[in-house]
Amino acid sequence: MAERARRGESGQESAEDRLIARHFKPIARHPGALGLTDDAALLTPPAGRALVVTADAIVGGVHFFPNDPPEAIAKKALRVNLSDLAAKGAKPAGFVLTLALPNGLSDDWLKAFARGLGQDAKKFDCPLLGGDTVYTPGPATISITAFGTVPEGAMVKRSGACEGDHVVVTGTIGDAALGLKLRRERAAAKRWKLDAAMQRHLAARYLVPEPRNALAEAVRLNASAAMDVSDGLAGDLGKLCRASGAGAEIEVARVPLSKAARAALAAEPKAIETVLTGGDDFEVVATIPSATLDVFLTAARAVRVPVTAIGRVTAGKAVRLLGPDGRPLRFARASFSHF
Repeated sequence: MAERARRGESGQESAEDRLIARHFKPIARHPGALGLTDDAALLTPPAGRALVVTADAIVGGVHFFPNDPPEAIAKKALRVNLSDLAAKGAKPAGFVLTLALPNGLSDDWLKAFARGLGQDAKKFDCPLLGGDTVYTPGPATISITAFGTVPEGAMVKRSGACEGDHVVVTGTIGDAALGLKLRRERAAAKRWKLDAAMQRHLAARYLVPEPRNALAEAVRLNASAAMDVSDGLAGDLGKLCRASGAGAEIEVARVPLSKAARAALAAEPKAIETVLTGGDDFEVVATIPSATLDVFLTAARAVRVPVTAIGRVTAGKAVRLLGPDGRPLRFARASFSHF
């Protein structure tokens, strides 16, 4: 997001330069951002720590609605990346932003977007370091690359799960997918018998996720494997197990659900597929050895992050989600996929 040389012979600032200076330079307070006046930023990890790098993009009409509040769009863009850092046990260090904007977005929209981004950059101690702004003929697209740090060799990978480890998950599962369905199908609220508070809860969980960065250190110290749940619990646990060369058995009745999700399932039991495969939870699924489970759960309580044990890692490669009758559930697809 540097103020690059897009100037005429007169040396006057371009509209892009002015946009950056007006909206993003004020929130780029980290010294490594160099005031957004250079082509790159400077980030030096502390001695003995390694960089963890992750990138995620959100696209209008795919990950958010065009009429969503710009503050919420900005926060979602950053938080989906923070969620990845949390699952790796990493402490946020900063991020770069690529903002592809269509014509027609007002200065007020950009002001609100920058305000929301700045609020979360401060809240999660993850400063803006730089990036780029470009025009797009398509929908608005926000891409963030986030950086975190861990002690050298300490990043939690997907590939460490061992037979007998407990499978745990943070927060509640399925709210965001149900919230999206509710946005697309307003009649579902009546069908699911949701009161106003339940509807607001599901809508909020889709609009702005809650990354579990407060739990990152406990994940790093206790988890054998972990990843964030972005494409659905069933599919993402499957990815973790494939990387680990293991399987898992999950008791679906133990998967943590919000009051709103329980109401939806009571009215429409087949919605369990949406809950387990719909995605956008941005919770953490981790495998914890029995020897450290109590330590991990105590640490989670200390930082007020709900954690639920839902199953075990098994030998073999099958991931089985067991229904109330003990039989594996079958779904049309295991997880959300763009392709």
